[in-house]
Amino acid sequence: MDKTFSFEDIMDLPSRFRANLINKVSGYKPANLIGTKSKSGQTNLAVFNSVMHIGANPPYLGFILRPTTVERHTYENIKETGFYTINQITTAIHEKAHQTSAKFEREVSEFDAVGLTEFYQNDFHAPFVAESHIKIGLSFQEEQLIKCNDTRLVIGKIEYLILPETAILEDGDVTLEELDTAAIAGLYNYYKPEHLAKYGYVKP
Repeated sequence: MDKTFSFEDIMDLPSRFRANLINKVSGYKPANLIGTKSKSGQTNLAVFNSVMHIGANPPYLGFILRPTTVERHTYENIKETGFYTINQITTAIHEKAHQTSAKFEREVSEFDAVGLTEFYQNDFHAPFVAESHIKIGLSFQEEQLIKCNDTRLVIGKIEYLILPETAILEDGDVTLEELDTAAIAGLYNYYKPEHLAKYGYVKP
């Protein structure tokens, strides 16, 4: 038997129950760590489940940032330096990755706190996660304030893309299932996706 919620029903739910429910019903999401470094050299690492494709020509990615009513070290570092990295979470590091969601003080590097390794590409300012199989370095391009809930869409241009050559197919497809890729659903649940099928370009 189905359970039906109206908007009013949802808003009447206990806050933690509502957060779990609404985060989960949108389905599986990409699991990523965003790495930043302040101008003074303090590194930061945080888990995000909202990274999205914006465009391929030129290559842009976006992510949703929660309201800036409290300190957001990731956002502050991006605005200060203009650079950040997106690093795909694997099943091998998902437990460590999730620990970055704790509210560490600004002077604490989550890399050190959870046991992940900083990796740098040439003179790119922001740190990558060495243990991640897909590493993306981005430069900040713009942000859009989403007025209905005070969140922000942050958009960056891909400056570096690093992944195993063996995972790239002739048509540019990437075999995520061979890269130990993890997914997130809800606030605290991690999954290992399974490839079901690949279809060709569809015409009417």
